[in-house]
Amino acid sequence: MNAHVKRADAAPPEFSAQRLLSPGQIALALTVTGLIAAAIGLHLLTGFGPSPLGWAQAGMFALIALYLAVIGFKIAMIWGSGRSTAMRFGPGSLETLPDAELPRYTVLVPLYREAAVVPELVRRLSAMDYPREKLEILLLVEADDGETRGALAELDLSGAFRTVIVPDTAPKTKPKACNVGLARASGELCVIYDAEDRPDPQQLRKAALAFRLLPERVVCVQAELQYWNPWTNWLTRCFAAEYATNFSLTLHGMDRHRLAIPLGGTSNHFRIDALRDLGGWDPFNVTEDADLGIRIARRGWDVRMIVSVTEEEANSRLGNWIRQRSRWIKGYFQTWLVHSRRPVRMVRELGVRKALAIHLTLGFSTVTTLINPVMWALTLSYFVFGPEWMEPLFPPAVLYGGMFAMIAGNALMCYALMLGCVKRGLYPAVRAMLTVPLYWALMSVAAYKAVGQLARPSKRHFWELTEHGLDTSEATHAR
Repeated sequence: MNAHVKRADAAPPEFSAQRLLSPGQIALALTVTGLIAAAIGLHLLTGFGPSPLGWAQAGMFALIALYLAVIGFKIAMIWGSGRSTAMRFGPGSLETLPDAELPRYTVLVPLYREAAVVPELVRRLSAMDYPREKLEILLLVEADDGETRGALAELDLSGAFRTVIVPDTAPKTKPKACNVGLARASGELCVIYDAEDRPDPQQLRKAALAFRLLPERVVCVQAELQYWNPWTNWLTRCFAAEYATNFSLTLHGMDRHRLAIPLGGTSNHFRIDALRDLGGWDPFNVTEDADLGIRIARRGWDVRMIVSVTEEEANSRLGNWIRQRSRWIKGYFQTWLVHSRRPVRMVRELGVRKALAIHLTLGFSTVTTLINPVMWALTLSYFVFGPEWMEPLFPPAVLYGGMFAMIAGNALMCYALMLGCVKRGLYPAVRAMLTVPLYWALMSVAAYKAVGQLARPSKRHFWELTEHGLDTSEATHAR
């Protein structure tokens, strides 16, 4: 059944990424820049105050401190994951919630140019272990996507499936489509799945049980994500290790410490009444999932992790990976800037600990991706040309502190990724982690592309589509 629906209400304007910077943020940036420029000018004219070299040294020291803080935070979260309080489900536990007591569930599946994967998607969703009469699966298809609509028309979409047409209006983003689906949803709970997802068939039952057992303030549970094609090539090995470390270690550590969890783009399950109360997703934010996780925390509600896995397809082509990663980084910047507009209020709503964790997770962590090439270049220059040319620029404490941050920090993060591989049983990928700095270099390329798009209003909310269905060889799915 096709249904043309009106655009759903979005997030409150104060949390909208429609504008990049608030007037207060613009004023602050101009003030700080002006004060530094004035101080440098005063020194050049009168000799009073810090010299330009002093400002450069202070800036480098700040970058090193930032670098170490981000790495220290990530290692602390991974260390804390060993005492994770994520919801686990033992044998027979799902039987404690019989079918008659299961809530109605809405599955939202945003689709755009996914004709190649919809047959397999429908097959997998049809295999979900949940009572048909309590299940609603909304396939959210863009109005201008005739190819995907045609592919769906050839399938038997009886029972729980419904096709919802998303109006062809700006912005053309996944969160806008999800808001359209949310307006149509009839369930008590809902979940987002992407076109290539392979969710645990019992995941809906597990999430429903988790909501039954957890306090009312828990309005979202996040399942773990992993890739089913880690062995396609070097890129998918690194991508799979990154996901394993994030979803099996880092987010478990954040769950353990009750920090604001930036949601993954899929397999996040919600209480629909709370989701509607939040205003749904921000259609202008290209990492709407991370933003929603922060807004949940700011409302005083919680997100918890559940041990249930959804498998996704790892990008195996470099161009496709760059497009996807630049969108993620662009969205992290958007989310960080949105929630930093009123920093005092953010601290008041979240507390110092949670607010600092958000800066380290979304903002500072992304900034380090931009400064990585600078740190690598300085370290390489030290070994190639010696320290003499650098000593006038940087005092020994800054110079050697930077080298330590670069070498020790990269070594620790390589080790963390190896731990993620071991945690997920990706043992052959452990060797590939010795070359992971090359993967981080690609992240830096994507980060600079993201900054370039943020600087262009026409590209600021542009959703770079990730092509799915690239890897169809079963030989690459397991090893």
